[in-house]
Amino acid sequence: MELVVDANALFSALIKNSHTRHFLLLGSYSFFVPEFVFEEIREHLDELAEKSGVSKQELDAVLSGIITSANILIIPFCEFRQYAKKARWISPDADDVHYFALALKLGCGIWSNDKRLLGQKEVRIYSTKEVLSGLF
Repeated sequence: MELVVDANALFSALIKNSHTRHFLLLGSYSFFVPEFVFEEIREHLDELAEKSGVSKQELDAVLSGIITSANILIIPFCEFRQYAKKARWISPDADDVHYFALALKLGCGIWSNDKRLLGQKEVRIYSTKEVLSGLF
């Protein structure tokens, strides 16, 4: 199964050594992130460091470990640019257009805990609970 991983799922994996982190690292699924996810993470790095109680450098190391150890492919915008217009129309949040465009290109769902994304019907949104319990 393939899923696009929203930044908030990665945030959870970064904040604490959790089921989410273990699932990303040890799961046998294919995960995709738009390269934009790193901009989003950088924007929230101070908040993530505060919530996790670790330094920004430690968070960066954890993120690098997750990205390199997990089955997460980073997809550049040029590979899904043609879906951006439809994604802008679908996405209830402008910050999530990249995730929707990538999901449209791949024909898969998005792993996100952002309830606002549930307001659209074009792309299936899976919560962490659904992903961890195998409901996707």
